[in-house]
Amino acid sequence: MTAHAPNRNALWGRVVADELAAAGVDAVCVTPGSRSTPLTVAFAEHPDIHVFSHLDERASAFFALGRARRTGEVTPLVCTSGTAAANFHPAVMEAANSRVPMLLLTADRPPELRDSGANQTVDQEKLYGDAVRWYKDLPEPEADDRKLRSLRTDLARAVSTAEGTPAGPVHLNAPFRKPLEPVEVEGDVPDDLPTLAAEGRDGDPFVSTTAGHPMPDDRDLERLARALSVERGLIVAGPADPPGPDPQAVTALAHATGFPVLADPLSGLRFGSSARVAPILGGYDGFLAEGTPDGWPHPEVVVRFGASPTSKSLRKYLADTDARQLLVDPAGGWREAEFAATDLVVADPSRLCGALSRRVGQRCGARAGSASDSTAWRERWEAAEAAHWDAVDATVDGDRFFEGRVLADVAELAPEPSTVFVSNSMPVRDADRFAAPAATGLTMLGNRGASGIDGIVSTALGAGSATTDDLTIVTGDLAYYHDMNGLLALARCDVDATVVLINNDGGGIFHMLPIEEFDPPFTGQFKTPHGLDLEATEDLYDLSFARVDGDDREGFRDLYRESVASAGTDVIEVASDAAASHRVREDIADEVAGRVATLD
Repeated sequence: MTAHAPNRNALWGRVVADELAAAGVDAVCVTPGSRSTPLTVAFAEHPDIHVFSHLDERASAFFALGRARRTGEVTPLVCTSGTAAANFHPAVMEAANSRVPMLLLTADRPPELRDSGANQTVDQEKLYGDAVRWYKDLPEPEADDRKLRSLRTDLARAVSTAEGTPAGPVHLNAPFRKPLEPVEVEGDVPDDLPTLAAEGRDGDPFVSTTAGHPMPDDRDLERLARALSVERGLIVAGPADPPGPDPQAVTALAHATGFPVLADPLSGLRFGSSARVAPILGGYDGFLAEGTPDGWPHPEVVVRFGASPTSKSLRKYLADTDARQLLVDPAGGWREAEFAATDLVVADPSRLCGALSRRVGQRCGARAGSASDSTAWRERWEAAEAAHWDAVDATVDGDRFFEGRVLADVAELAPEPSTVFVSNSMPVRDADRFAAPAATGLTMLGNRGASGIDGIVSTALGAGSATTDDLTIVTGDLAYYHDMNGLLALARCDVDATVVLINNDGGGIFHMLPIEEFDPPFTGQFKTPHGLDLEATEDLYDLSFARVDGDDREGFRDLYRESVASAGTDVIEVASDAAASHRVREDIADEVAGRVATLD
């Protein structure tokens, strides 16, 4: 079929779509434009690829990011030339920093028009700098055997690189000259074009990549096992790279060592069956807020997985300890901004946990279950965890409203299975401190690579499009405003969600900073109240909008239950006072500190 394309551009586009499908791609995100016509037409005609059509390149890129964050596989992006490609950049930065697969196919003008002043022509070569794992300026389309084999090879390499270790963005820049439409151009595609170049390898990738999984040798494994054969240790799981470490493998290591697991809400470990069978802790941001509790010994060793923890309290605690810290990273990257780690272990986290749990178990099998210092150490952390949640429950179940209570309620009430996507600024921090570990089918996601508030709605809807899970988005008013364009995906991409919109009329997170004491300029230049009535989005995007006062907890819980039990998209706006909420957070921190101080 491909060999009989009407012209070389159409052939080129069909080869791109065909090879990506062979590499496992089943969906793409496309924005309209003229220069990208050969790619758009090819994807629209391909029977095995679903096209998510977006009007806004920035929203499109974050939507693709969300799908990849949920699946660990690329959803390629297609755009026309010019500023369209620049609008991908924020999502590219997030994907690069959080190791999410991404493949960008940017159409371009012919090479002779570069640096000529031609309309809609910008320098797209290496547009995203070193944020991409690989860049290539593809050759101009031609019905040539070698060029087509080169194109297929590049596409197969692009997918494997984007999904490799470390995963991240890959940029292929594709110049096209007219005609861009699939019109017949006599002689453009010869009848004797070799079948392999035109048709590929009968559904298989043109180049298959066999990925390796880094692992220390036996000698180094034994050395690491000795390091873990101590009485006092911790396992710290930060935000996970998709798909994240195997919870069962981490649980096995926790059992073998007797170490508590401090699980970030985005680690993939705080929620799920691991919370039933292992000491999974989530209250550390509260009971470490004042530093190391008096009388607590330092850990002897800390094993760290994933990105830097969301919790500043935990990061500072780890910086202040004199423990040996093993930073496990499959790509050999450095993601520890306090520079407190002592060992960089280049290994696949799941395989390493499995191997170490067996070795440590053999070395100290009886110790983990005995009345040893190890048991006392673990029980100390579990008691602090209980004290934290007791203090939180006393406030959450009381009359005082604060924004953290919304996150606690969502984590408690989300149906199983659910994807809960939390925005940056306060929602992810409130999830960290107030969403308790639970053995529920909840997957919590967020954009913690570059930690921006742009693209939150789009990323969440992209994640929702990749699964049949119920989808909840918890966002602030500024992030909601910043990505209102992304709400078009509700209708265009057939995604439903419950959007919990915490509206404190501005940048509530700035109340956490010393600048709060300086007003002016605090209100006008930092909190920046906007006064917008966001209910206007109800008619604009054909969704249901309800508003509840923050003090009406049961009203919110009822609305949330109704929303997740029904079809369609509902926005539940929770009116909030950012300053008052922050005062409650401070009071809870004081209460937790007082309770922990009384522990033996």
